[in-house]
Amino acid sequence: MTYPLLFPRGECSWNTGMEHVEERRTAKRTRVTQLQYYAYRLSQRNGFSILHNRRSPRHMQQNYQDAMAMVRKFGKPDLFLTFTCNPSWSEILNSMEGVQRPEDRPDIIVRVFIMKLKELLEDICKHGIFGTVLAYIYVIEFQKRGLPHAHILLTLDSESKIRTKDDIDKFVSAELPDPCTDLRLFQIVTKCMVHGPCGTININSPCMRDGQCCKSFPKQFKDDTEENVNGYPIYRRRATEPVQVGKYSIDNRWVVPYNPWLLKKFNAHINVEVCASVKSVKYLYKYVYKGHDAASVKIQKEGALDHDEILSFVEGRYVSAPEAMWRLNEFNLSHKSHTVVRLAVHLPQHQPIVYQDGQEAQAIERAALRKTTLTSWFELNKNDPSAHNISYSDIPQYYVFDKSTTNWKKRQRGGQNVIGRLPVVSILDSERYYLRMLLLRKSGAISFDDILTVNGLRCITFQHACQEYGLLRGDQQWHDALNEAAQFQSPRQLRMLFAMICGFGEVEDVPDLWVQHQVSLCEDFVHRYSEQTGPHYALADIEELLTSYNLSLQKLHLPTVDLPASVLERANFDVVEEQAKANSYTMQLNSEQRNVVEILLSAVYNNAADTPKCYF
Repeated sequence: MTYPLLFPRGECSWNTGMEHVEERRTAKRTRVTQLQYYAYRLSQRNGFSILHNRRSPRHMQQNYQDAMAMVRKFGKPDLFLTFTCNPSWSEILNSMEGVQRPEDRPDIIVRVFIMKLKELLEDICKHGIFGTVLAYIYVIEFQKRGLPHAHILLTLDSESKIRTKDDIDKFVSAELPDPCTDLRLFQIVTKCMVHGPCGTININSPCMRDGQCCKSFPKQFKDDTEENVNGYPIYRRRATEPVQVGKYSIDNRWVVPYNPWLLKKFNAHINVEVCASVKSVKYLYKYVYKGHDAASVKIQKEGALDHDEILSFVEGRYVSAPEAMWRLNEFNLSHKSHTVVRLAVHLPQHQPIVYQDGQEAQAIERAALRKTTLTSWFELNKNDPSAHNISYSDIPQYYVFDKSTTNWKKRQRGGQNVIGRLPVVSILDSERYYLRMLLLRKSGAISFDDILTVNGLRCITFQHACQEYGLLRGDQQWHDALNEAAQFQSPRQLRMLFAMICGFGEVEDVPDLWVQHQVSLCEDFVHRYSEQTGPHYALADIEELLTSYNLSLQKLHLPTVDLPASVLERANFDVVEEQAKANSYTMQLNSEQRNVVEILLSAVYNNAADTPKCYF
C-alpha cells in the first residue's frame, strides 16, 4: 500500500487516529492521511510550514510568563480541567454519510469540538457552575489517536474559592454513581472516566512504566476527602462492591475525578482536579504549555544507517488529520481570558533591531524613527499630565499602543481585561536589571535622564540611582531577584541563582536569604520526597553548586547536611568506566560534533592566556 510522503529525504509520517487498520479500510485511511498532505502543500504554497510549525520553546516560554503575570494579579488557579473530544457525540454521528465513520471526517470532529469547548467555557464563566471566574487559560493538544483535547485552568474569586473538603465534594467526585438512581451518569462514568485498568490486571496498559502506573492507579480507598496532603487533595473513594466494565471488574479506585453536572451535559471525558492547595503553580502552567509530541520514521534499504539526529528532530513533527484541520481552520491553539501586553525594557540606544544581511544601515535609520513602548511612554508623559501617576507596567490598562504610529493612545474600553508585563531580566545584565527595578517603582518619567535623576542630581548608572532611592539597602535586591525568579524558574535554576548570588552578590545575611526562600528552593525535592527531607536534598545540591565559587555551606553559616546517596553517586564515579563511556560515545559522533568536542576539550586542558574560553 502507498502513503503520501509528508517529509523529504524518505521520511514519512501518518497518524489517522483510527483504532482499526484492517486491509479493507486502506482506501479510507489514505483519504484521511491525504488531509495531512493537503495541509503540507497549502503551507508550502503560502510560504510557511504547518507540519514543521513547532510551538517554539521561546514562544511557549513567553506564553507561560504571560500566564504567570495573570497569577501575580489574580492568584493561584483553583481548578484544572481536561476536556477531551468524544467521537461518539450525536452531532458527529448524525453528520456521517453512508458508511462513513468519525475518523473519516476530521473536519467535522474539530468543528464540533470547538463548539462544545465554547459552550463549556460559557457554562463555567458566564453561568458560574463553579462560582465567579476571575481568569482562565486553555491550551489545545491532540492525543496519539489525533482527537483534540483542552487543558483549562480556572481562577475563582475569593467568595467562590474551594477551601474545605466539603467544597471539594460539592464540585468533584471520584466514585462510581449508583446505577439505580442515575443510570445515565453511571454509563458515562464507566465509559469515559475509568482509568485503565492497569497494573497486575493489565500489565500491557500504555500507562505502565517499569511495572508501575505512571498515574498512580489504582488509588487507595478513602472514607472522607483530605483537602491537603503534601499540597494535593485526596478525593473520597469509599469501598463498594466492584462492577463489571467490559472484561474487567472495577471499583472506585479506578475512577478519574469528574464533575457530575458537566459529565451529564457533555458526555465526554472531563477530568476536574482541585489545585487550590498545590504549592507550585509553575508545574501546572508548564504542564499545559509543554507543547506537542514529535515522532520521526525513516525507511531505507538495508545497509549502513545514515542517521542525522538533529535533522530528524527538526523534521520529526507529525500532524494528525484533526490537527491539520484545526490549523487549516485557523482555530486558536491557546487562549487567555486577559490580554497580556509585553512591554520593552532596554537601555538608551539599545533597543532590538531586526534587519536583513547587507541592510544594517537602513535598519538603524528606521529604528531611529520608530519608538518602542518605553520611549513612547516617555513621550506620553511629556504630553499627557494624566499619565504621570500611572506606572509603566500599568499603562496598558489605560492606554493602547498603536504599532502603526508607535504611540500610546487613550483606551476607550476594556482596560480591566488587560495586564502589562515587563520582561524578566537576569541580574547578570546588571544595568538593565536596575533600570527594570526603577521602572516598576517610578511613574511619570519623561526620559532615561529623568529616571537617573534623584533629588535633582543625575546618577551615573541605574544601579547608583537605585542606591540613592534606597532600593539596595541590605539584601532586599537579592530577595526581590529570588522572588521574581521563583514565579517562572524551576527549583534547580533557583538554586543555581542562589549559589550565584552567594558567590558574587555580597549578601549580608545568607541564612536569612535561605530561610525566606526555602519553599521555592526545595519544592521539587519536597514534591519527590517529603517536606522533611526535601530541604536536605536542596542544601546538598546547593553545596555542590557552591564548590565552583570556592564556598561551602559551613562558610556561609547555612545548615550542613550529609550528602544524599544520589548526590554522592554523581561525585564518586569510576574514572576508568567513565573514560570507556567517553571513548564509546566519541566513536558515535559525526565529523562536525567531533570537531566541537575537540575544540572545547583543547580549551579546557590548555592553560595558555591566549586560548579563548568562551564559545557560541
